[in-house]
Amino acid sequence: MISNVERMQPELMDVVRLFPGAEELDLAHELTEDGGRHLLFEGGVLVSDTPSEAKGLSGNEYKSLIKREAKLALYRFLSEKYKRELPWGSLTGIRPTRLAYRELERGADFRPLFRKMGVSKENIELTARVIQGQKGVLEKGEGNVDLFLSLPFCPSKCVYCSFITAPIAGTRRFLPAYLDALSRETEAAGRLIKRLRSVYIGGGTPFVLEPEELRRVLSAVAPIRTNGCEYTVEAGRPDVFTPEKLDLCAEFGVTRICINAQSFSDRTLGAIGRKHTAEEVYRAFEMAKPYPFDVNCDLIAGLTGESLEEFRASVDAAISLSPANITVHTLCLKRGARLKEEHFLSQAPGRTGGAVVPLGDELLGEMISYSRRTLTEAGYEPYYLYRQKYMAGAHENVGWTKPKKACVYNVDVMEETADNLALGANAVSKRVFPNGRIERLGSPKDVPTYLEKADALISEKNALFA
Repeated sequence: MISNVERMQPELMDVVRLFPGAEELDLAHELTEDGGRHLLFEGGVLVSDTPSEAKGLSGNEYKSLIKREAKLALYRFLSEKYKRELPWGSLTGIRPTRLAYRELERGADFRPLFRKMGVSKENIELTARVIQGQKGVLEKGEGNVDLFLSLPFCPSKCVYCSFITAPIAGTRRFLPAYLDALSRETEAAGRLIKRLRSVYIGGGTPFVLEPEELRRVLSAVAPIRTNGCEYTVEAGRPDVFTPEKLDLCAEFGVTRICINAQSFSDRTLGAIGRKHTAEEVYRAFEMAKPYPFDVNCDLIAGLTGESLEEFRASVDAAISLSPANITVHTLCLKRGARLKEEHFLSQAPGRTGGAVVPLGDELLGEMISYSRRTLTEAGYEPYYLYRQKYMAGAHENVGWTKPKKACVYNVDVMEETADNLALGANAVSKRVFPNGRIERLGSPKDVPTYLEKADALISEKNALFA
């Protein structure tokens, strides 16, 4: 895919990748000199001549409009060629709600634009419900900060995971130095924070740390979180839960933990490399009951070989445990995930080898539809959503919440309405400026490189957030 507007090529390639096989096509896009038409060629033959509405516009508004028009022209051509319509149409961005909010802020209804871009009726309604669910949580204000601490250590690596994590048995030797560096970063971060919105300790699997190691992390945060704001520890996998670790979280004022079930099918858990059973998920919920934590629970639609019946059973099981939040992810395979490298994605339950095929769009759509319907009937409402490249079926991830139990951190991160001061390896800090500009600063992904650069990162963050 080539374009005479170089900055458009990555955006157009995002559309091409939505259609298996389209990357092999000889496609070219041309924007006419006056910005009035988009010409699309296949193998040198004109296949689409699309007018644009960009005449008379300038600056960022012009750039946004011609980008949308080009992607829409390409989407319509590929949709017709492959006889396939996608749930989000030509929208490829991570945050569909951001576009909806921009339309609302200029006094327009976002629905006509979404319909034009080919977004399904169901996803237009989902977007409206998410915006409604964020009322009372979403807050814009200069100086608002969310604090994130990364603990990239796990009991084992799941086959779908693309994070730079490794089994704790092979990385424990780095932990003392890592905790030292993270403590220095945390202390320095405290001097940069004006109004703390939330704290989130994520992974990896934070509960894979031993109690005294976890205490070091929580102790480093204690002098910063003095306003009683939301405080989440992504405890993680149930096989590392202990009463001692839950006691520690309660002692330091943690308000929310995450129990990442992913599935309640033992067959699926084994296939994706989880070293726990569904029974241990139930046990972790039971262990957490005496504590005053809100609980978040994650599920993934489209896991290796999982049937519709198994996924339905997982949704039903999660609801029966009554967590404050249930997030339904769609399987996303990025570089670095063993599942992607092995192309080990099959829709046949129990499959162990041989030729493999992608999970069917229809089956995945039924999974997503069931989760939306059943969670709504159980009293949950969607309150954040985001999309990623390489998501199965071009679907999305959606966070569902009980009334008044939305996670502030999730809303802030998805809508980018507050600064995010992110510490540790593979953490990306974001400074949100009053004019909407966002500046990012990423930490090295692997632990040894992070340790080498930790002190330099402190200086860089001081400069970014000063």
